[in-house]
Amino acid sequence: MAPTAAYDEIADWYESEFLPDGRRAGPAGDPLELHRLLGELLGEGVGACLEIGCGTGANAAWVRALGRTPVGVDLSAGMLRHARGRLPAARADATRLPIADGSVPAVLAMMVHTDMPDYPAVLREAARVLRPGGRLVHIGVHPCFCGGFADRADPEAVVLRPGYLDGHWTRDSWTTRGLRDKVGASHWPLPALLAAFGAAGLVLDAFGEGGSPVPTVLAVRAVKPVGAGTQVVG
Repeated sequence: MAPTAAYDEIADWYESEFLPDGRRAGPAGDPLELHRLLGELLGEGVGACLEIGCGTGANAAWVRALGRTPVGVDLSAGMLRHARGRLPAARADATRLPIADGSVPAVLAMMVHTDMPDYPAVLREAARVLRPGGRLVHIGVHPCFCGGFADRADPEAVVLRPGYLDGHWTRDSWTTRGLRDKVGASHWPLPALLAAFGAAGLVLDAFGEGGSPVPTVLAVRAVKPVGAGTQVVG
């Protein structure tokens, strides 16, 4: 399991490597198509969008561009130090959010699920704080083509080795320029990942992939069911 404050040690490197706000906008600066997927699955709306694992706040400008108000939580104080001025954020465990039941219209988990050893518990917390009819958008590394079992040194010919079905945490990586070799990553096979949304009481609503020629990112939109007499929001 990754150390609780693993990102504290690399926060400054992360801030310089993964540029915040509009500085990485546009196709050339968005090779994984994260911005496109966010626009398609989160969409325009009003009210708060809670980003779980907001890190340095690099996605806040994208959320604002959709008319929403970004707020965030993250476990790393070092990452949150860089988030100041980009969005209101608090240091918190994503499995124990300091947020009232049914209080936010949207939740975003952007490229963080492999950093969270108990992601199903995170999804349950996200479902708890979502308003009925609200949406959760998960955008994460593609479980079928990214992991300790995948060698992406040649993007035109990704090599998949045994290990996909293991569902384990590892620092094994094909590159020393990424995150997995520094903080490790949890791997969730596709069936286990998708089943976790349903187990949290969420309804799968839409999907997308990003990156080419072999997808690097899988995106999922899930919705909290609307109870009788509840107005759809988000």
